[in-house]
Amino acid sequence: MSDWIVAKRPAAEAAVGVIGAGVMGAGIAQVAAQAGHPVLLLDVREGAATAAIAQIAKGLDGLVAKGRMAAEEREAVLGRIRPASATAELRETALVVEVIVEKLEPKQALLRELDALLPPGAIIASNTSSISITALANGMADPGRLVGMHFFNPVPLMKLVEVVSGAETAPSVAQTIFELARRWGKTPVHAKSTPGFIVNRIARPYYAETLALLLEQAGTPAQLDRALRGAGFRMGPCELMDLIGHDTNFLVTQSVFEANFGDKRYMPSLVQRALVDGGRLGRKVGKGFYEGQPAAAAPVAAPTGPAPQPTLCGRGGLVEVLAGWLTHKGMAFARGESADWCGLQLGELQLHFSSGRSAAQLAHERPHRALAVIDWVLAPDRCEALALAYAPQVSAEQRTEAEDLLRHLGWEPLVLRDVPGLAVARTLAMLVNEGADAVWQGVCDEAGADTAMKLGVNYPAGPFEWLAQLGAPAVVELLDGLFAAYRSERYRVSPLLQQRRWS
Repeated sequence: MSDWIVAKRPAAEAAVGVIGAGVMGAGIAQVAAQAGHPVLLLDVREGAATAAIAQIAKGLDGLVAKGRMAAEEREAVLGRIRPASATAELRETALVVEVIVEKLEPKQALLRELDALLPPGAIIASNTSSISITALANGMADPGRLVGMHFFNPVPLMKLVEVVSGAETAPSVAQTIFELARRWGKTPVHAKSTPGFIVNRIARPYYAETLALLLEQAGTPAQLDRALRGAGFRMGPCELMDLIGHDTNFLVTQSVFEANFGDKRYMPSLVQRALVDGGRLGRKVGKGFYEGQPAAAAPVAAPTGPAPQPTLCGRGGLVEVLAGWLTHKGMAFARGESADWCGLQLGELQLHFSSGRSAAQLAHERPHRALAVIDWVLAPDRCEALALAYAPQVSAEQRTEAEDLLRHLGWEPLVLRDVPGLAVARTLAMLVNEGADAVWQGVCDEAGADTAMKLGVNYPAGPFEWLAQLGAPAVVELLDGLFAAYRSERYRVSPLLQQRRWS
């Protein structure tokens, strides 16, 4: 492997090639130049590389203006980046990162050309977000030197890099790029080349469960977004899909679905397909789920009555989080630890934490007519709204009392249609399940899954951090409830979670 890569400080003469001068390619070029490498930036579009360098300069000007970069450093970084006009100019580079159109055939053609051009020991990396590294390496004389180096947008700011190994990738190449990413100021994680790698695979339920809820008319986009923001996510799934673009999000979902041979877990949504077909692509066209940007949520309404004194029932992670919050809010409560259910008792009304069954089903099974389900609360200090649903027999007076209780706790009640799993519970359970399956199948390890989701998509926690907080029995119970309700393999439980439940 090239000495400059394995050395603690790369030699000044070691150049990096970047092919593709779009937003991602320009960002990679900037990061490499800031790390001290001469960078050759190539794009087949005439003038694109020069324009990209101008945009890099503009971004660096902003850093200088904010005092985050010295003017001299700005000049040094820009001095290391120059446009290239042909791939032949990259023949002396020790690393080339391709960032061209996300299609298999053009990428394969370019990678074979680079394989023939570059000297032995040089590494070729692809920034693909979803295409198999194994497939990309097909036809290369030296497929062992191809590795995935998947950055996230905006590249200069986002810390995560997925280092993706295909079937032919040499372990030393993957480790070399892993260490290089660290020296570029990034946080790398190892991943096996499977559809979606880590982030784009594990993240699918964040969109998919909300789209499924919308199909069932469980709530409005604004309600579901507020519920998920209440779990600590920076953006709700509907506003995030509007920002990403529904055409882009739909295509990624479709590609992961097809690459997994139609696995129902990754099935695209009719709701999103309708948006794409209707040209409602999101913010870039001014309309998606929302017209432009969503309006700010109304503040939590003031309670109408005195603070109640509920009984906290059951045991487990969710119960203990709620106990801490009740204490923090100064609300007197009793403990009913011997209860065979988890949640709050308010007079005759039982408020059960969601277990994947509807309120109507629970009221029938127990039987207890005055019953509601409430969503999972994992970050009560960041929660401003909590979803709940009522069994048909709950009176108007009991509904008012339940909603007043939530407002005393600082949460606006979001009354949803009585669907299994509500919003946060089914989303978190599916994110944990997908992370567990990724680890079970050797895509990454547990620490890599947590790191990738927190740094790649800014999740408030990783799937295994949630699992530690919730406990495997609660997650498996909810997934089993969803499976029973929908009779769909979408909600099958990962073998890893099954083992954790039994251990």
